[in-house]
Amino acid sequence: MIASLEQASKVYQSGDTEIVALQPTDLEIRAGELILIIGPSGSGKTTLLSLLGCVIYPTQGRVNINGTYTSALNENELAKLRLQEIGFVFQSINLISPLTGLENVMLPLQLSKTAKTETRERAEAALTAVNMADRQHFLPKELSGGQQQRVAIARALVTNPELILCDEPTAALDATSAEVIMQELKQLARQNKAVAVVTHDKRLEAYADRIIKVENGFVIP
Repeated sequence: MIASLEQASKVYQSGDTEIVALQPTDLEIRAGELILIIGPSGSGKTTLLSLLGCVIYPTQGRVNINGTYTSALNENELAKLRLQEIGFVFQSINLISPLTGLENVMLPLQLSKTAKTETRERAEAALTAVNMADRQHFLPKELSGGQQQRVAIARALVTNPELILCDEPTAALDATSAEVIMQELKQLARQNKAVAVVTHDKRLEAYADRIIKVENGFVIP
C-alpha cells in the first residue's frame, strides 16, 4: 500500500453553509496498479486527488502517504512530502516555456538541492524512460502536445516517487497521443508505482486495473 484514506472527508465553509466536497472515505492505493477516478464535474474527484496529493488537509479522518499521516505535518513538511513522494501530471502540462525539456525535468531535483551532475543524469534517464531523449533540448513550443505531456511525465518521475497522480492528462490530446500517454502510465504502474488518473474519458477505462467512481462526494470503489 502506497497511500490510504481512513474515513477522510473534506468540508468547506461558505458563510453559514457547509459544503461537503468529500464524504468520509476509506480507500487504499497500491503499488503496481493504474487506477481511474471517474465522475461528473463537482462530484468530489478533484478533492479526492488533492487529499492524496497532500495539497489539502482532510477535515476529518486521516490520509496516509507511505506510512506518514499528513495531518501531523506543517505546511513546509507537507511540501517536502509532495516533492519526495508524489509526482504530478496535469491536463495543462505546466512546462516552463523558456526552458528546454531537460531543464524542465531537472527542476524538482534542483528544488531538493540534488548535486548538479546527479540532477542531469537523473533527468536524462527520466526522459529516456518516456522515449523523449532525442527531444530533450527542444523548447516546449517545439514539441507536440503529446510530446509535452511525456516531458511532464518525466518531470513527475525524476524524483522517483512511488505515487503518481494525473489530473485529466489526456484531455487536450488527440486519440493517438492519448494512447501513447496511457501506455507510458501503464508501464510505470508495472514498475511498481501507484498511478491514479482522474478523467472524464471513457476510452481510458481499457487501461485501468481498478476504477473508482465518485458521485456527490461519495466514493464507490
